[in-house]
Amino acid sequence: MQNTSHTTFKSFASDNNAGAHPAVIAALANANTGHALAYGADPLTQEATERIQSHFGEHSRVFFAFNGTGANVIALQAMTRPFHAIICAETAHVNADECGAPEKFTGCKLITIAAPNGKLTPELIQPHLYGFGDQHHSQPKVIVLTQSSEYGTVYSPEELRAITALARKHGMYVFMDGARLSNAAASLNLPIHAFTTDVGIDAVSFGGTKNGLMFGEAVVFCNPDTASQLASDAPFLRKQSMQLCSKMRFAAAQFLALLEEDLWLKNASHANSMAQRLAEGVGAFSQVRITQRVQANAIFATLPHDCIAPLQEQYFFYVWNEAKNEVRWMTAFDTTEEDIENFLAALRGVLAHHA
Repeated sequence: MQNTSHTTFKSFASDNNAGAHPAVIAALANANTGHALAYGADPLTQEATERIQSHFGEHSRVFFAFNGTGANVIALQAMTRPFHAIICAETAHVNADECGAPEKFTGCKLITIAAPNGKLTPELIQPHLYGFGDQHHSQPKVIVLTQSSEYGTVYSPEELRAITALARKHGMYVFMDGARLSNAAASLNLPIHAFTTDVGIDAVSFGGTKNGLMFGEAVVFCNPDTASQLASDAPFLRKQSMQLCSKMRFAAAQFLALLEEDLWLKNASHANSMAQRLAEGVGAFSQVRITQRVQANAIFATLPHDCIAPLQEQYFFYVWNEAKNEVRWMTAFDTTEEDIENFLAALRGVLAHHA
């Protein structure tokens, strides 16, 4: 099995497996001085809130949470009643990886859509927009988009604007699961507001854990037309969802470190560039086929079945689709060029042995 010792274990399974950035650790230590008012009534939380608002707009409302599932649940509860329906890609985290938490906490029906590249379009969504006003049908209310997607693909502002226009036409909201929002920004080479606030997204989870934080995400209600209304119940929903951090200064301090001198963007850009380097390397092997566009920090590829387990003994990663022998390799802010070269050498050896 894979080597999991603290000093030698390197993984291409998930950016969740990376540690915290040294600047974040330092910020936590600096925040650990004296007493501060709890539950967000402290200067660090106020400062971090203002820094996040500088990226989404001064009108935006910010709520820190422990983790991505919690952030998603808070936002979705704020947008729905239990008779509503939430539309998402079948690969969406809210559907595939949150153990039914969105259904449990919102009471809503999830309507899932097959999206071969992880991205929804108005054409894919439109057939599911029916039954409005019919008491026998769950009422479509929220469209969930993941940026970057679970396949590592990225929505353009134009694609997002088309979806939010469709949502407005039907009185619906659009929520963006931004666990890897920073990677999308780096890929698009755009400020965050350009593909969130400016295109009509109502709420975003601004991810930190996958980009160098020890823990922490932020729910941001960013649409000027809906932010105040949607945020009005968020404090109570956060508490009921068990996502209210009593010592919130430690969550806030991490975001301040991440936002200082654009560390969030540097981390994400590095992870993305390492993914490109890895994709170029594996593309040289005829037995390996990359199955999705590499736009963020994920590579999806197929390789011979007999090669997967031996490679996993050297580098842990996940099999995405067992029937297709499709695997996922992910890079992180701390992935090095040496890590890439060593992985490619291991892959070369496994492919040669099982040729």
